[in-house]
Amino acid sequence: MLIKHADDIKSSEITPEQLYLNRRKFIASASAATVGLVASTLIPSSFATAKSGDDFKPKNPSKYNTTEDLTPYKDVTMYNNFYEFGVDKEDPAENAHTLKTKPWTVSVKGHVKKPATYNLDDLIKGLTLEDRIYRLRCVEAWSMVIPWLGFPLRDLIKRFEPTSKAKYVAFETLYSPEQMPGQSRSVLKWPYVEGLRLDEAMNPLTILATGLYGKQLPNQNGAPLRLIVPWKYGFKSIKSIVKITFVETQPPTSWNIHIPNEYGFYSNVNPEVDHPRWSQGKERRIGEFFKQKTLMFNGYTDQVASMYSGMDMKKNF
Repeated sequence: MLIKHADDIKSSEITPEQLYLNRRKFIASASAATVGLVASTLIPSSFATAKSGDDFKPKNPSKYNTTEDLTPYKDVTMYNNFYEFGVDKEDPAENAHTLKTKPWTVSVKGHVKKPATYNLDDLIKGLTLEDRIYRLRCVEAWSMVIPWLGFPLRDLIKRFEPTSKAKYVAFETLYSPEQMPGQSRSVLKWPYVEGLRLDEAMNPLTILATGLYGKQLPNQNGAPLRLIVPWKYGFKSIKSIVKITFVETQPPTSWNIHIPNEYGFYSNVNPEVDHPRWSQGKERRIGEFFKQKTLMFNGYTDQVASMYSGMDMKKNF
């Protein structure tokens, strides 16, 4: 057994405190290490042995689809970040059954000509649902390839008719500690909030997802409506949206509020800017053992880089 002294250990190799405190998952991970897994990764064994590429073909393939192997449905729906249901990756799948997604309303406010509170069915009525396959990265340097079912956010925004004062779009997650037990803990300031510049929200890559793998969106994945911004880190893709507000100034975002020196407003995937506690130069695809190079803008440079022309991408992280 290799034993490292504290001075020799990189921060990226340290087992996260949350994972350490969860004895059940820690023991399972340690057991997996005895049969060849590297202990420092602590990826659940189900993901290390999972086969990629479930038999799924998009009904309406998008030009943004990738030829990469899909992350299996089981892994997409059982390894999640959704702190409203717990801080460990398996917690959302275990606890999100308490979320009631029908009926569901979305409030639209701010600098728009058609503010209102919409029933979800009425909100998306007439919008064309498309199957789009994206690489969705999360900040922990793990990634998935997910076939999302949704529609471009810009198609919805046009319905609201933003005024010239609308420069940003702010989003808010449902706040209901009775349904979302994680909100009873002060892990973050609740409710969860996020935001985009209006041009980012209008980019054709930005979608509102209502499903994945051709099925209705599971609760643990952000049902019934979540944002997908594939060139940004996963926490920008806010889940279970109940409010959309068009504002003139940059809105607050949950992780920037919580740790401003680690999580900026833009949160674009940039392998050249390390997180203060780990490198972002490489990522591990769920179901794969070896890491791969992280791509600038998560591989969508051609589609989004022009929006940040002239900006300091290190200062505006």
